[in-house]
Amino acid sequence: MKFIISSFYLNCPVEFQYSFNEPASPIMEGIINFHNHLMVVLSFIGVFVAWLLINCIKYYSEFSISKSTQFTHSKELEIIWTSIPALILLLLATPSFTLLYSMDEIVDPELTLKILGHQWYWGYEMSEYNTCYGDLNLQYNCYMMVFEGLPENKKGYFRLLETNRRVLLPTDTHIRLLVSAADVLHSWTVPSFGVKVDACPGRLNQLNLYLKRTGLFFGQCSEICGVNHGFMPISVLSVNSFQFNSYILNRIEF
Repeated sequence: MKFIISSFYLNCPVEFQYSFNEPASPIMEGIINFHNHLMVVLSFIGVFVAWLLINCIKYYSEFSISKSTQFTHSKELEIIWTSIPALILLLLATPSFTLLYSMDEIVDPELTLKILGHQWYWGYEMSEYNTCYGDLNLQYNCYMMVFEGLPENKKGYFRLLETNRRVLLPTDTHIRLLVSAADVLHSWTVPSFGVKVDACPGRLNQLNLYLKRTGLFFGQCSEICGVNHGFMPISVLSVNSFQFNSYILNRIEF
């Protein structure tokens, strides 16, 4: 089965990129909204501090005044410069905690994807289908594709980001990610999903994921895990639920 994805939805890094990737999940949308909210506040703070420094340099320079001031202490000023930053932090804490709690919200999943980090590749498994259909094996490993070894008709693949198999996930579906590692610390990260979860040996980390649109998404391991740390990419292809179910049914038939 072939899945046609518009080039607009190829969520890979671009040259001179200075912004976030296009969001594909409510988590990433919340992160971008909080970032924009935070940048507005920081802009006002930066302008005010710059204005204050310029005025201090201009009006309190030794070339502008003949004698030093006798100003040594002011309780009112200390109260002001302590209370205003506290109020700003309180203003930022409300959307920050709201986003954090929404990311940790537990929802009954419709699909579970098990992710296991290795040196230096990722292993995936969807065990629900193995339980219902004994002959259906949705367990596989994803290795990085070496650009020099690709056939001529596949030279358009993304260098250092493509894998021999892509993880297929449905949209508009509550997905549970179970992440662990077999050897050392890894980190499963996809920027467009707003997902960065550590893969720890002997520990199972859980994360909820809800994809809102189709597309081809790339990520990489974000935890130093050895000499080939930079060569274990993540490639996820999201399709609508109908295409995903058709793929599963075709696998069952064969």
